[in-house]
Amino acid sequence: MNRVENRRPDELRPTCFTPHYLEHLPASVLIEMGKTKIICAATISDKVPFFLKDTGSGWVTAEYSMLPCSGKDRIEREAIKGVKGRTHEIQRIIGRTLRQAVNLNLLSERTILIDSDVIQADGGTRCAAITGGFCALYLAIKGLLERGLIRKNPITSFVAAVSSGIVQRSALLDLDYSEDYQASCDLNLAMTDTEKIIELQTTAEGSAFSFDTLNDLLSLAKKGILQLIEEQKKVLPSI
Repeated sequence: MNRVENRRPDELRPTCFTPHYLEHLPASVLIEMGKTKIICAATISDKVPFFLKDTGSGWVTAEYSMLPCSGKDRIEREAIKGVKGRTHEIQRIIGRTLRQAVNLNLLSERTILIDSDVIQADGGTRCAAITGGFCALYLAIKGLLERGLIRKNPITSFVAAVSSGIVQRSALLDLDYSEDYQASCDLNLAMTDTEKIIELQTTAEGSAFSFDTLNDLLSLAKKGILQLIEEQKKVLPSI
C-alpha cells in the first residue's frame, strides 16, 4: 500500500528529539514522530510510595495526558471529568516500562515522575511517550549524578517502544493514525537495547492472525526500536 511520504513498510516516521525543551526543568524532551508530538518531563521528589518507605529503594512512575486540542476533535480535560481508563492503562505501561531501565536501589529513596503531555496526536502516542520518557528519565538521572545525590549510574539499559500492524494485508512499522484506524491487527512493543522484551500488546481488530504474522510484526517492531535507541544515544550526553 502507499504510505504517507512514500514510507517503506519497514520505515519509521521522521523522528526528532529535542532535549531541554522546557526552560524551567533540566530534564525534559520534546519527541516528534511524524506528526505526533509529546513533551516528556521529569521531576524528582525525596519521597517514595508507602510500600518502599525505609527500604532504601527509589521509584519511577509516570503520568500521561492528551491536551484538549491535540487531536482532530477537542478532548475534555481529565482534571475536570476524571482520569479515563485508557489514560490509567497508558500511565501504568509507561511507568512499568521505564522502571525496567533502572536499578531502583541505586536511586535511594526518591521518586522520579515522568510527565508525558501529548500536544499533537497522530497515532503511536503511548510508544512515543515511552521513547521520549526514557530520554527525560536519563537526563534526570544525569543531573542527580552531577549534583552528587547518587553515586552510581542506575541506568541498566536504554528503552524504546514502537507499533506495527497489518494494513490492507501489508505488515507496516510505526503506524500513523490513518493506518492504525484501518489496521486488521496491531502490535505495540517496548524493548531494551539488549533486545529484551518489556511490554508486548497485540490485538486482532478484524480477524484472527497467525503466528507467522505475529513474528513478522515483532521483527518489524524490533528493527524500529533498535533504530530509535540509536537516535536516543545520538542526542543524550554520556554519563
